[in-house]
Formats: sequence, C-alpha cells, structure tokens
Amino acid sequence: MIRSVVALVGAVVLAIVVAACAAPAPGADWETRLHGDNVVLLGEVHDNHELLRLRLAVLERAFAAGWRPAIVMEQFDRERQGDIERARRERPDDAQHVIDLAVPEKSGWSWDDYRPFVALALAYRVPLVAANVSGADTARIVRGGYAAVFDPATIAALGLGRPIDSEWQAAQEREIDIGHCHALPAELWPRMARAQFARDAFMAHVLREHAEHGAVLLAGNGHARRDFGVPRWLALDPERVVSIGFLETDSAMPAGAFDAIVRAPPAARDDPCERFRRAPTRLSASRRGTAARSTAAAGCPSAPARRRRGRRRAAVPARRRRPRTA
Repeated sequence: MIRSVVALVGAVVLAIVVAACAAPAPGADWETRLHGDNVVLLGEVHDNHELLRLRLAVLERAFAAGWRPAIVMEQFDRERQGDIERARRERPDDAQHVIDLAVPEKSGWSWDDYRPFVALALAYRVPLVAANVSGADTARIVRGGYAAVFDPATIAALGLGRPIDSEWQAAQEREIDIGHCHALPAELWPRMARAQFARDAFMAHVLREHAEHGAVLLAGNGHARRDFGVPRWLALDPERVVSIGFLETDSAMPAGAFDAIVRAPPAARDDPCERFRRAPTRLSASRRGTAARSTAAAGCPSAPARRRRGRRRAAVPARRRRPRTA
C-alpha cells in the first residue's frame, strides 16, 4: 500500500515537472505594456548570447499576443535601408538574404544572434528599420561636428541644435571614459559624446516615424536607458515609452535607468580593457580616429569581441574572463 502511494506521488510530481518544462516561460509584468502604439526600447549586451535569447523570447511572446510593432535595429546602418527593402522584395522570407545585402562584410556583429529578429520581422510582415549612424559617420562627427554628416534641416529635425544640459553632458562623457577604460584624453570626451548624441537622436527620430502602430528598438543598454539615452530625445508621451535593460549580473549600470531589467550571468570574454593596457597610457592623436569609431559603450563591457556575419558560429572554447583593473 505504502509503495503504491509513493509510486502515485512520484508519478504526479514527474507529471508536474514535465508539464512545467513543456510550458512556455511566463512573461514579466512589464511585458503587458508591449502592445498598441507603445514605443519599447529593449537593451542588450552585444556579446551575451543568453541575454539576446531572453530578449528574443520576450519579443516572440509579444508578437504571439498580437503586437505588430516596427522592429528598429541598431545593427543596420541608416544608409542600408534601401538594401533591406530590396532584399525583402526579392526574397520576402529569407532573413539571411537581408543580412547579405544590407550588412557590410566586416560589420562585426554576430548575426547568429540577430538573424532571428530579422526573421521575426519577415514572418509577421512588419517594418524592419535601420537605426544606426555608421562608424564612419560617427568618426566624421567627432572630428567635424554634426555638420560634417547632416545638413542644417536634418540637424534641426533630429533636435541636435538644442543645448545639452550640463548634467546630461557630464553623464555621457563619464560613460565614454568608463567605456574606453579611462584611456581617452579628456579633451576628446565632449566630441565623443557629440557622436553618441547623434546616434541616440537618430534612433529616436526613426522610432517617432514608426510610432503610430508601435515600435521596438533593439540596441545597446546605453541607448535604451532613460536618463541619457534615446528616451531623452523621443518627445513622446512618457506613458507610451517603455525602457528595459538587459544586464549582466555584475553590471554597474543603475537599475533606475530603466523601467525594468532582465539579468543573466556575464558572458565569457577576454578583458576588454587589455587592448588599452597594451597601448600607451593615453591614446596619441594618431589613434583617436580609431577610438572615435567605437563611441560610447552603449551595450557592451567596453568593447566586446564581435563575430562575423556568417550563418554558423565557429566552435571556440570559452575563455575565462580576466579581472578588470580599470
């Protein structure tokens, strides 16, 4: 009798466990705001595959529930929008074709992680929008100001002609200093901040253009944060704007910079500050152009090693993360 009861209880427990494993993961409370004409910013750490997987699951649940926002991606440079549209006309269901046409050969992004987001846009026939100011353009802005890339009308439309308050400016410069391991000369910080403002302002502009039916931005956590990221440029009803940080468990980024956060363990990576330690203590003028192209650490621990855009990621043993000293 006792054995029968024990067996029955064991069977019930096993059934519950199996059912739980088979059931989809429940969404967080903030996911109920992913609907209608809301504008949602979902951050990322560019090389953390688990955080990117969790973010994809969030978006898949929102689409399954009926949301149909434009998908706006930092991973595509703004001048490649025409290539995205051409690829969709040629092969409407082929995410890799979009990547092949709209992404430079040496883009640096790990497209194994981002291809599913492209595929989601194609499957649901929603707009897929390029949102990034390219590395070449940000370098021009660092060297020559906004007018080196944008005409006066565009500068005005993006809101880049307005003054930046001192706290906002200082916060952005501080992030640039931290993101580059305290290796950049202080006189370069304002110009680097200017490039980051341009990127945030352009992302906000694209989101506003697609806000009527809802839009979701996929970009680094630095862009998604409310205190000095894209939301500062949006000029929309704050109730429509949702900012979610996808942070590593050891991240120093303040939780208060977002409406909610999702956490995962840090990715295995080399110390991103090592390249600065191998260089002279402060970057020379000849190397500033290279540093300018990376701008602020929007979604990465200074500068993660990114991978090529190929279909499959090579099998590389995970390397132990070295302790940071900067």
